[in-house]
Amino acid sequence: MRSRCEDDSAAIEGLAEWLNTAVGREVARVERESVDRMIENSFGHFLVQIGCLGDFHDAFEHSRIRSHVVLSERSCVSWGGSPLRAKPAELPLAPASIDALLLPHTLDFALQPQRVLREAERVLIPEGRILIIGFNPLSTWGLMRRAPHHRQAPWCGNQLTSSRLIDWLDLLGFQLEMREWLLFRPPLRSAFSSRLDWIEETGARWWPIFGGIYVMRAVKRVTLSTPLRPRWRQRSAFLPGGAVKPTARQGNHARQ
Repeated sequence: MRSRCEDDSAAIEGLAEWLNTAVGREVARVERESVDRMIENSFGHFLVQIGCLGDFHDAFEHSRIRSHVVLSERSCVSWGGSPLRAKPAELPLAPASIDALLLPHTLDFALQPQRVLREAERVLIPEGRILIIGFNPLSTWGLMRRAPHHRQAPWCGNQLTSSRLIDWLDLLGFQLEMREWLLFRPPLRSAFSSRLDWIEETGARWWPIFGGIYVMRAVKRVTLSTPLRPRWRQRSAFLPGGAVKPTARQGNHARQ
């Protein structure tokens, strides 16, 4: 699905700026809380965020994954650090080297979202986790896309449905573990009054698939014939040029 943004690079920067608006800050808050819940009991050596949208530093610190890296094609005003430069579809990482990947709206604005997912599958270790955050087109947030004057982020992106992403993930050998729907009120500043908090409770209970944002976690499954590297072999973390070498799995991932 082709993005409706007039300039995809500008759209990413526009979304980063939008996250600093009143509505955007609420979006960033609920996304951080959701990611925190999904990785708080995760184990491993490397967690990589693809794209620097949002600030998930606190969520990363709550996880038991030792090292956290942000890869991005450009800097973002919503993220305070300096990410390592990389294209989402061409990651400078060795195969089967990463324990967990976070894609915060990365697929919403990717020119080739399926290629990005294939690259994610390549770099994840067996039983590695991928976390995807996206805008739900089957919601009042998705309806904003139909407005002719909404040619900027966040309304102009791909807005892939979660069911389509699940199909793509299934073809790549992933299995869905968790999915959360967030923000049922419309994306209007006036709708975020405390008087309308009941919309969130009612939506989560009666029509969860109409949440404006979804966060999902999937695990990379492998067949028994897939060779695994011996656990006792010691390697340095990085290859020449910055690529990460595979790590041995220690402990279990987050609860199923």
